[in-house]
Amino acid sequence: MWAKGAEEALDGQLLAGDPIGGIKQWYEQSVEYLNGVISLVRGDLTKLMRGSLVALITIDVHNCDIIKYFINDNTDSKKDFNWQMRIRYYWDDLIGNVGNCRIQQVNAEFIFAHEDLGASFRLGITPLSDRCYMTLTGALQQQLGGAPVGPATTGKTETTKDLARALGKCCVVFNCGDNVDYKFMGKFLKGLAQCGAWACFHEFNRINVEVLSVVAQQIITIQIALRSKAAELEFEG
Repeated sequence: MWAKGAEEALDGQLLAGDPIGGIKQWYEQSVEYLNGVISLVRGDLTKLMRGSLVALITIDVHNCDIIKYFINDNTDSKKDFNWQMRIRYYWDDLIGNVGNCRIQQVNAEFIFAHEDLGASFRLGITPLSDRCYMTLTGALQQQLGGAPVGPATTGKTETTKDLARALGKCCVVFNCGDNVDYKFMGKFLKGLAQCGAWACFHEFNRINVEVLSVVAQQIITIQIALRSKAAELEFEG
């Protein structure tokens, strides 16, 4: 896997005792692999296969950019924050009976959720995206939520959905309005709690203040249950 190869290069295993040289070699290998995937796109592919390859290329381009940044910044250790801040995937044989994919970013750790999302596209990842992901995964590690703030049409919702795809989670986008009451939100949150999906509440501020106070209590109740690892919970709605 890419993360394992990058860490071997940073540890001086790829090129004995020379992390910088190992990173340069890993960059060349990553570019060669990326070119191989790009050559496949030029062939006669089905729509499903092409969509999968385009998503893979988007991720691989970002991975190459990360390694190139390491070379320019002289990053030579996997303990460096430049590496720790990235979303990294590892296969762990000790999880479950047959092993599972473990995801890490800084001190946050997740198990890949394996939600069948189809051949969905991936957003182009920028340094701002990386910082957004780092903030959101840090909040999720503490069983909290996130509230990306910014001007309209800047990609807040799409960034949240893309992080969900990166973790193998289903993300439901809901457009809020003043017709939403606490009973409806209660049913909505019950469904989310039972299936383990994420929700992205678009225009959350449009909900009436008196309803928001009850919804806030509902969300806090779920967060407390998550922190205590409770199997069941009871809340308003």
